[in-house]
Amino acid sequence: MISIRRKILIMMTVVVSISSLVQAGGKEAYDNAGCAGCHGATGKSMIPLYPRLNGQNAAYIVKQLKDFQSGVRKDPVMSAMAKMAVGKEQEIANYLANQ
Repeated sequence: MISIRRKILIMMTVVVSISSLVQAGGKEAYDNAGCAGCHGATGKSMIPLYPRLNGQNAAYIVKQLKDFQSGVRKDPVMSAMAKMAVGKEQEIANYLANQ
């Protein structure tokens, strides 16, 4: 019989493992879309012109990316960059929200 402590430890290990996989996928999507060039490796831009995205609400990030993609928001650079994130918005948003 497995003790309660052991069950909790196993569950925590599984959750951390899954979380790591999700983070890795989000980081890859973030990097592949070219986001790090302006917003920094973890969404912490050191350049005041580019907003910090780390810790931002995931739903907000998804909405902004989709608005740039559709033309609701207009910016020549971001509109082009957001198109590189099509289909990966939620992964990118989850990655940034957890930074």
